[in-house]
Amino acid sequence: MEPLLNSATTPRRTPSFKEDTYHLHNLKPSEKKALQELKDKLTATSDATDASMWGIPLFPTSEKADVILLKFLRARDFRVQDSLNMLVKCLTWRKEFGADNIVDEDLGFKELEGVVAYMNGYDKEGHPVCYNAYGVFKDKEMYEKIFGDNEKLKKFLKWRVQVLERGIKMLHFKPGGINSIIQVTDLKDMPKRELRVASNHILSLFQDNYPEMVARKIFINVPWYFSMLYSMFSPFLTQRTKSKFVLSKEGNAAETLYKYISPEDVPVQYGGLSRPSDMNTGPPKPASEFPVKGGEKVNIQIEGIEAGAMITWDIVVGGWDLEYSAEYVPNASGSYTIAVEKPRKMDPTEEAVHNSYTTKEAGKLVLSVDNSASRKRKVASYRYLVRKSSVVM
Repeated sequence: MEPLLNSATTPRRTPSFKEDTYHLHNLKPSEKKALQELKDKLTATSDATDASMWGIPLFPTSEKADVILLKFLRARDFRVQDSLNMLVKCLTWRKEFGADNIVDEDLGFKELEGVVAYMNGYDKEGHPVCYNAYGVFKDKEMYEKIFGDNEKLKKFLKWRVQVLERGIKMLHFKPGGINSIIQVTDLKDMPKRELRVASNHILSLFQDNYPEMVARKIFINVPWYFSMLYSMFSPFLTQRTKSKFVLSKEGNAAETLYKYISPEDVPVQYGGLSRPSDMNTGPPKPASEFPVKGGEKVNIQIEGIEAGAMITWDIVVGGWDLEYSAEYVPNASGSYTIAVEKPRKMDPTEEAVHNSYTTKEAGKLVLSVDNSASRKRKVASYRYLVRKSSVVM
């Protein structure tokens, strides 16, 4: 019997990495003492009383300032002097790099925006999500254009910092708030040898100047050698660091991302419903998730559609590689079922289906995904909107 879906399903929720709450009452006595010592030492540092980060003055003392100071303390295991040194160096770097004013600069990387590094939506807990994909640089001409000499590399690093700074502007910097981002890195086609220098620079910049800014690091399309390297170095990582890492092999991007990010916020190239054009139309309309088991055909029935209505829908299956169709079934006895989209095999690389249909009779729309030829489980999502005249249902 084919499963039927008649209404929105509840998204699966997976416990996220528990970042610091930054509530002072949750700190250990030794951590509270370290925070006060850092404040005292920073006050005694020349010119530090005028310091600020991300638009937040470090003096006078405030909840937001405490969040920043606690990030530096956490990064150095609450060793006060080490934390102070890191903070002072970061303040100096931000001034020399121009990090405070970089967000609105035109750095001339229009062709990389939305492709190589970009902010896109939020995870289920409200963290902004930054996507990274360097596969475009397997093209030698593109690689030379961006990394051909030291000056080009410096300019790229500035642009990469700009992307991160835009994400940080979305953070709350307050106890109990959203104080870090989610980072998704696509390793497909990444030319690891050629990008080694750039990767090391980026890693160094972020580690030195953006402590505790990432709540979770999700790697998708992970090749076998990366998994092997991770298993080798894993014993040398702290439990806190390892708890932020998620590795997903090629072909499992959608299933992995759906655990943390709702499908309407996952980019279409990774099996979600989010398109760049959606950014101009306000918050995305929520989608419903559903599983498609191996050997199973699922029918989604959207009922109660009146005559003269227009129904618009989006549907996607992570990795597709199955058959999809859509038909309209009128309620009236003797009326014929209308094939809105004839059954067709969807290629694994295809993105979300977006279509619409205007009805002549009252009835229901049936969307079908047929995975009966495969044993592999799939994750999928859909959403729809029904309009009658000028009334939105």
